[in-house]
Amino acid sequence: MRTSPLIRLHDDDNVFVARVPLALGQALAQLGGARVRAQVPAGHKIAARGIARGEAVRKFDTIIGTATRTIEAGEYVHSHNIELVDYYRDPQFCQDVRPVNYLPLAERARFMGYVRPDGRVGTRNFIGILSSVNCSATVIKHIAAHFTPQVMAAWPNVDGVVAFAHSSGCGMSSPSEHFDVLRRTLAGYARHPNLAAVLVVGLGCERNQVPALLASQGLSAGPMLRPLVMQEVGGTRATIQAGVDAIMAMLPAANAAVREPVSASHLKIGLECGGSDGFSGISANPALGAAMDILVRHGGTAILSETPEIHGVEYMLTRRAVTEEVGRKLLDRLAWWGRYAAGQNAQFNGVVGHGNQQGGLANIFEKSLGSAMKGGTTPLQAVYEYAEPVDKAGLVFMDSPGYDPVAATGQIASGANLICFTTGRGSMFGSKPAPTIKLATNTPMFRRLEEDMDINCGLVVDGDATIDQMGQAIFEHILDIASGRRSKSELLGLGDHEFVPWHLGIVS
Repeated sequence: MRTSPLIRLHDDDNVFVARVPLALGQALAQLGGARVRAQVPAGHKIAARGIARGEAVRKFDTIIGTATRTIEAGEYVHSHNIELVDYYRDPQFCQDVRPVNYLPLAERARFMGYVRPDGRVGTRNFIGILSSVNCSATVIKHIAAHFTPQVMAAWPNVDGVVAFAHSSGCGMSSPSEHFDVLRRTLAGYARHPNLAAVLVVGLGCERNQVPALLASQGLSAGPMLRPLVMQEVGGTRATIQAGVDAIMAMLPAANAAVREPVSASHLKIGLECGGSDGFSGISANPALGAAMDILVRHGGTAILSETPEIHGVEYMLTRRAVTEEVGRKLLDRLAWWGRYAAGQNAQFNGVVGHGNQQGGLANIFEKSLGSAMKGGTTPLQAVYEYAEPVDKAGLVFMDSPGYDPVAATGQIASGANLICFTTGRGSMFGSKPAPTIKLATNTPMFRRLEEDMDINCGLVVDGDATIDQMGQAIFEHILDIASGRRSKSELLGLGDHEFVPWHLGIVS
């Protein structure tokens, strides 16, 4: 299908997005006789008409900044000639809430999942090893290393033994918000439905004591949740052997788990974007949003996060909040971030990363426009703090940084049993125990990095698919991956080092 070199996203926009690279002096009918005034990379913006100094620059009919000087029609528009200017955005709580047309139970999609004794449903069947503190990180990695593919061949229904090591647990203030976040994250993994069994290993003198960790989070030791403390067991070598023995004892029960047909309502999808570009808000993000609208109609849950990356477009969510209380909780988290990031050269204050800049995103408001689209259009049911258990179905929001491994770790701890990750530059991310599906925003990147990318949403940019068609394809792919098909990141073995709990406290 032939398409124009320029994309106009809204009739009231004063910029176009370049579908393909544009050459200096190129004549384009959409510019009304003007010529392109610079070389413009694909995904970047050019002025659709003259823009006066101080005038709002509009994309998706949303203000993404103001012109720092007069900009002529056909001129390249980016961070060199627009600046971020904050402005009041009316939250209009609940005004855009539309009822969801839920499918009858008998008509809802199904996938092959692992039903746990308490009714939770997993998409994978791992055994996990958690460290209470960084001091036991090496030990848990050595325990996991024992379970090679040759060893695991005897246990075909177990996806593997994975160690979740981190850098905290002792040199931190306690009690503190950081301490609570770490414990909540570890507990979320300990009870995750994608883990058939869990071993928790501590040193013995850390602040995050294993018995207190379990007790504070309502976890009880048993055959499938085993604690070990190195100083009590007899040191490094003895703990490694004890850990191996403990997991060997867990393997028969874990291996007895089998997949069975379950409703898609058991899916909880963590929504991520990283290495974004100017096509993110045109293809992959809205297509993922369309898939999440389908999932919600089937009774499932979509977890939107990365709080700094809704800054500037939060009203799109507050207007869809089911209650004013839900909307205000979202604004409270943004206000917390404003205090947290004050005086820092942080993304929340407007500065986006190098890759985002290279991809055509001038500032955080422009990035947020695309980022928020991942959540689709259904009502916002709840707002959670980082790693807090998600107990409501539908679209929800979990507070997190925009740094992908930290955000995904929190979503998994909150109960996400699968991650969908959009990228325009090409993020090489994977996660365990929840698999990651990566969605490319543009065809050239998909072709260049096809070994890492699961789905090419660049078909939307190319004019070969609609957002709705792409959303349906993503939803069907989600069901396949949830049923056991390996994602690209799984085939590459990613996910062993992407467990990164949010570190927000004092190190002492």
